[in-house]
Amino acid sequence: MATGYVYDPIFLEHDFPGHPEGRPRLETIWTRLEKGDLLPALTPIPAQPVNEELLLTAHTRGYIDQVRQVAGRGGGHLDADTYVAHRSYDAALMAAGGLVEATAAVLDGRVQNAFALVRPPGHHALRDRGMGFCLFNNVAVAAQYALNVRGLERVLIVDFDVHHGNGTQDTFYDTDAVLFFSSHQYPFYPGSGHWNESGTGKGAGHTVNVPLPYGVGDGALYTIFKEILYPIAVRYKPQIILVSAGFDAHWSDPLAGLNLSLIGYASLCQMLHEMADELCEGRLVYTLEGGYHLNVLAHATANAFRTLLGYHPDQYTDPFGQSPYDEPAIEELVTHLQTFNSILKYSGTS
Repeated sequence: MATGYVYDPIFLEHDFPGHPEGRPRLETIWTRLEKGDLLPALTPIPAQPVNEELLLTAHTRGYIDQVRQVAGRGGGHLDADTYVAHRSYDAALMAAGGLVEATAAVLDGRVQNAFALVRPPGHHALRDRGMGFCLFNNVAVAAQYALNVRGLERVLIVDFDVHHGNGTQDTFYDTDAVLFFSSHQYPFYPGSGHWNESGTGKGAGHTVNVPLPYGVGDGALYTIFKEILYPIAVRYKPQIILVSAGFDAHWSDPLAGLNLSLIGYASLCQMLHEMADELCEGRLVYTLEGGYHLNVLAHATANAFRTLLGYHPDQYTDPFGQSPYDEPAIEELVTHLQTFNSILKYSGTS
């Protein structure tokens, strides 16, 4: 079955010259896809602006109005890091709606899996506040669509951005309808994501954080996905897997301090593909989050598409090679997390 993608020129209209989260990120990805052999193999999924009713499941009306008003005035900043340009409100509506359309295409069986090449990103956005370059929480909106509109009961969100997805965590912290898994550098922006943040009420045990020390790379992340994420996902039995794909944990990224390589990222994506095939009929949808070394971002995204298309690992590309830096040992952290997660309770699953 086909692999879909979402892309729209409106995503380039959200831009602030000199800001690390600018239009060149998506332009470089698109150029890489056009120059390679991938685009003809992919199925386009048209984006549509998210409707207000669905957006209100993730954000307050007051905050939505704030973003619209700032954009209407020609732009401004929500905080020191997070800008709004003249077309940012329109782009943000289309970004959230584009991921919803990708999710719908997968659930309808029109494509097997998909990658939404959308921006502005979303995983830091809280219900009533944008932050960390994010305006609307795209993955949270898509999860709410799967639950509230399509009637799913269990959604797994995997966030491998180098920064903790605090907005996504907060949205689903008290529900068992979403299992949120995040691997991220810690302590680091935004300051959340300790392993003891594990949910509350019905959501107790449904937030799984893996806080990583500076310098962790390929081997450690692969071990964490295999020995922590995969067993938890098997227990949870998701009906779809949504992925907040941030490629800023690469060893050359200017804004972070982890040591993944492009091949390391592709290995994680390959495991997610296998997980989706085993647990939820291959239903797997990516959305773009961070990644600020432009050429790394482009190659990493292309490799993610190769995993979705079922390419052999020999076909992954990595012109940057392995990290030249030593990795810290994390055996103690993995053992601790395995012990902690072994007692987590998943209501309604066995």
